[in-house]
Amino acid sequence: MMLLENIRLALTGLRANKMRALLTMLGIIIGIASVIAIMTVGNSLTAELNNEFASMGASNIEVLLTRKINEEDMDDSGNYYVDTSRMRMPTDDDYVTPEMIEAYVEAYEDKIYAIATQEGLGSTQVVDGNLYANVGVAGVNLGQLHIDKKEAIAGRLFSERELLDGAKVCLVSDKLVNNMFGGDMEAAIGQDVHFELGGKNYTFNIIGVYEYKQDAYSFEMVAEKDINTTMYIPIRTAKAISHTSNYSDFSVVGEQGIDVNAFVTETQDFFNRYYERNRDFEVATYSLSSYMEELTSVMSATTLAISVIAGIALLVGGIGVMNIMLVSITERTREIGTRKALGAPNSSIRMQFIVESIVICLIGGIIGMILGVLMGYAGTKVIQSTAFEVSAKSIILAFGFSMGIGIFFGYYPANKAAKMDPIEALRYE
Repeated sequence: MMLLENIRLALTGLRANKMRALLTMLGIIIGIASVIAIMTVGNSLTAELNNEFASMGASNIEVLLTRKINEEDMDDSGNYYVDTSRMRMPTDDDYVTPEMIEAYVEAYEDKIYAIATQEGLGSTQVVDGNLYANVGVAGVNLGQLHIDKKEAIAGRLFSERELLDGAKVCLVSDKLVNNMFGGDMEAAIGQDVHFELGGKNYTFNIIGVYEYKQDAYSFEMVAEKDINTTMYIPIRTAKAISHTSNYSDFSVVGEQGIDVNAFVTETQDFFNRYYERNRDFEVATYSLSSYMEELTSVMSATTLAISVIAGIALLVGGIGVMNIMLVSITERTREIGTRKALGAPNSSIRMQFIVESIVICLIGGIIGMILGVLMGYAGTKVIQSTAFEVSAKSIILAFGFSMGIGIFFGYYPANKAAKMDPIEALRYE
């Protein structure tokens, strides 16, 4: 009951001195709004980066052939140098074989969702009379289509039989259908396309159409009909055309929940057992996951550091609260003396002014929270971030700071009021 009465008295006092109360709260409002806005923008940027990395396959493991560093390639200072006289280019025999990949899948089948392989054959042009479409031909398996997020909007994807047999079938873009079949996707299914690669002519049958989406980081400075899109063919078919059977690189899509960083090391160790006797080459593995973790850590540390700097305004605001409470106590000296003369204990006087200080800080804190969220939202729009992550931690922290500042900076003036001599207070003019 006494608490409610103290709150009522505090609100009455604020209404009586609106401008002074607002100026007192200003430091609290600016400090809390700044901290919340900065943490909101920082969290939104981090979420946006995580989304971008995830769309790029942050949890995927990239496996590729790399040049081996031997002791004779190091100078006396321990620096690596390249002796071009002994350097040789990798051949198909150096690359990872399908048998190695099969053994790997068998050893880690509980951790692997898919293996993605591809073989680029270069760019060409599909031609039919006066009609044409620019394409890049790539042999892929279903795992690669999964990574590339390709789905058939007409027809279907490759069957296991077509992949195993190396069938001459293809998956084309809607852009190619627009150029060659007037945009009629259903009419395009089952039709043959003709193109030339390496001086040889090829005919493939269309079994599916996918939707072409321009890469967010690339810009097509050509006419719509001249856009180069990918024509996907079975990986075994592409290997037959390129007269290769092994892989210089491929990707591993891990199962949900695995420790990606640990699996990166396991994968590298597994394949490098096959390269112990290969003097020139070995397998290297990496994942964007580790880079994502480092970047997230740096972003979080930077956001925290800036928030701490912005939080200095809270300290300034707290000093302002203490100052105004001292002024208020001086103005109300006779009131305090009267209450003490009527029997009010020191604890009651102390509580009255602490509650008043807390009310000032809480109102300023609530205004600061609302302003901080709005500023954070505006900030995410300015940097064109699609994510908007309000930090619950910053809201709780701001609320706690408001309470803490009210108690900490209000205690000294309140204690000073509580220790006043009632006789001296009543004599005060």
